[in-house]
Amino acid sequence: MSELIRSRRAWLGARPVVADALVSAFLTVSCLVEAAFQNSYGDLPGKHPDVLCAVLMSVVVMSLTLRRRMPVPVMAFTLAGNVLLTVLGYVPTLGAGLACLVALYSVASHRGLGTSLPVGVLALVTYLITMAAQGHTFWQAVSNAVLFTGGWWIGRSLRLRRAYLDELEARARRLERAREADSRAARAEERSRIARELHDVVAHHVSVMTVQAGAARRILHRDPEAVQDALSTIEQMGRTALGEMRRLVGVLRTEAEPARSELSPQPGVNDVSGLVEQLRETGLQVQLWIEGESRSLSPGVDLAAFRLVQEALTNTLKHAGPQARAWVRIQYADRQLEIEVEDDGRGLVAGLGRPGGGGNGHGLMGMRERVALYGGDLRIGPRSGGGFEVRARFPLEVP
Repeated sequence: MSELIRSRRAWLGARPVVADALVSAFLTVSCLVEAAFQNSYGDLPGKHPDVLCAVLMSVVVMSLTLRRRMPVPVMAFTLAGNVLLTVLGYVPTLGAGLACLVALYSVASHRGLGTSLPVGVLALVTYLITMAAQGHTFWQAVSNAVLFTGGWWIGRSLRLRRAYLDELEARARRLERAREADSRAARAEERSRIARELHDVVAHHVSVMTVQAGAARRILHRDPEAVQDALSTIEQMGRTALGEMRRLVGVLRTEAEPARSELSPQPGVNDVSGLVEQLRETGLQVQLWIEGESRSLSPGVDLAAFRLVQEALTNTLKHAGPQARAWVRIQYADRQLEIEVEDDGRGLVAGLGRPGGGGNGHGLMGMRERVALYGGDLRIGPRSGGGFEVRARFPLEVP
């Protein structure tokens, strides 16, 4: 039953004209029923409603169907209807009075204070004059004045509340757009950094190829075997550089940047032990395990694995808290390289990109970009028993 009621309310909320027409129809029926029982007016002066009066009041009440689109004209029409009935000597029904109240509420709810306040004052004064002409007592006039004032105040309050909620929604949309723009800028910045690092790897191989080609040209006629070795090296370096260039496709640079002059290879998995020693000197307790048979990795995967461990340990050092411990495990499997970095620090309440932390998450975004670039899998989240963990897998043979 409650679900049915909610669905009906949602249906009417999407069709305000239908809801207003139902309200108008209800008040019209009440006017006709009240007009049929003339004794409901007691000893009030004036003529009791007849057919003409009932039709006129029905037209006045049915105008409420347009109260949202044209609240001020509807207010004027309902007031004019009540004044006309009073001038003709009739006593308006309760439904006609309620129509004036609903119209005043609509003006306050759908128009600004500069319009609703003078219209409300004019409507109240006009209605009180018609009541006095109909012979109502002073206290009846006071009660109706309080009722009209309350209807205007409720409409005004609802308008302010709608404006407040609209502003909150607009602010939420602006914040969402700003967050998306910041996220796109962070991804673009991280891809630009990855592009620079891949440029260094490719440039290193190309430089080696250039040196080997120059050496082969100089000894071409003196030492054919050395030339063959040089050509083999050039072929191997060319294949490796070509593979890195393929991975470079889709990594866009945000702005033109000068190429770095350093052509030496970037760090790799073999340099993780040196990284661990450096972090131990800062006071972070780190343990390192390298399992499996070590093998040669492509320069891109080698660099990405090192950067992932570096970023994870840097986050631990910054945000895991004092006395935190970290564990790094690097395992060479048959067809993949597995990396696990764990800590027992504050984990869920602090840290760059950690849930609930104060960071912006750009470090973890960089991890995801690096791992995804080489077709790997990444899992970042809370560690069982407290702390934080980063787990990544790089395929050693990328199609």
